Amino acid sequence: MPRAVLIVLDSVGIGGAPDAAAYGDAGANTLGHIAQACATGGGDRTGLRSGPLRLPNLGRLGLGAAAQGASGEWPGTLPAPGATAIHGHAAEVSNGKDTPSGHWEIAAVPVPFDWGYFPETEPCFPKELTDAIIREAGLPGILGNRHASGTTILAELGEEHIRTGKPILYTSADSVLQIAAHETHFGLDRLYALCETARRLLEPYTIGRVIARPFLGETAETFERTANRHDYALPPPEPTILDRVIAAGGRTHAIGKIGDIFAHQGISDLTKASGNAALTDATLAAIESAGDGDLVFANLVDFDMLYGHRRDVAGYAAALEAFDARVPEIEAALRSGDLVIITADHGCDPTWRGTDHTREQVPILAFGPGLPGKDIGARRSFADIGETIAAHLGLTPGRHGRRFL
Repeated sequence: MPRAVLIVLDSVGIGGAPDAAAYGDAGANTLGHIAQACATGGGDRTGLRSGPLRLPNLGRLGLGAAAQGASGEWPGTLPAPGATAIHGHAAEVSNGKDTPSGHWEIAAVPVPFDWGYFPETEPCFPKELTDAIIREAGLPGILGNRHASGTTILAELGEEHIRTGKPILYTSADSVLQIAAHETHFGLDRLYALCETARRLLEPYTIGRVIARPFLGETAETFERTANRHDYALPPPEPTILDRVIAAGGRTHAIGKIGDIFAHQGISDLTKASGNAALTDATLAAIESAGDGDLVFANLVDFDMLYGHRRDVAGYAAALEAFDARVPEIEAALRSGDLVIITADHGCDPTWRGTDHTREQVPILAFGPGLPGKDIGARRSFADIGETIAAHLGLTPGRHGRRFL
């Protein structure tokens, strides 16, 4: 029986979605703008990288052609697709530009409702919500209560948090409530319990995620977030491709934050790791162990978390080049009948204004032993990805997407 591998390069958008203007993102282009910056020296950093963006393997799989289809521009010096490259680009039908909606739609379940968001006021959270969180979690109070960058608010309020025991609550343009607390002074288990309480109290607000943001260090200069992040997401509104694989007798191997994004529904095996390199290692190990009819589903978060949100062009470019160098390892791990799809969930253009996600189209790069290349063009929904995997694995078709193979 065949197997499938789905790799999400978190935030590697390739040009504005048709409705980007409605989100203030007309002109955003994560990959294209990184390539432009690298071509003019804006992606150079001593000891990290320099020169044009070099992605020979992703280019061979059709990334440049997919980007041109989405944005009208070829990104830098990427090569033309090879003979086995199946490539195209997809727009999102779900509202918003959040991680859950992008991943759920990739898994063939578009979001049928509007996410809730917190206003850009200070305080930003409803008083009845924060009062309930303080009361039910037995807190001395909270800090933050505003839109903020996670690293910035940590430097501003981390020392006060240690001194007072008050956790730091903040949000962003995403449908999210983030809670930062010290792993030892506040306690990791206590932070997780607090997030579970907040998740329950947020049910009427349709907020997509509560994120635990543990950190270590004793001063503003030494604070550092740890790998013990945990996301508490709303569950998808109907069975995803993960659930469908399990219902058919297969297993799902979730890598990175996939388990959190899907509220741990439809997950057989879960592997977490810190950093794209370790997550790629875990993906390769899962491919090695996966059986017939299985799905390996991985998220590589560094592109978004470390470089997109922090507007680090050089770091983003280096991360892309590092993953590109691992593509031959993925190809070598495949066996006859396997299908790999590399895609993204939204954009996070490091040259764009602000620090938020950008509403963009995403690449679809599909390959496997013996699969002939072709241009699949523009896809109207990310759900086409999930339905293509369903067809490859012999599952009953769903109702939202259309297969492209």
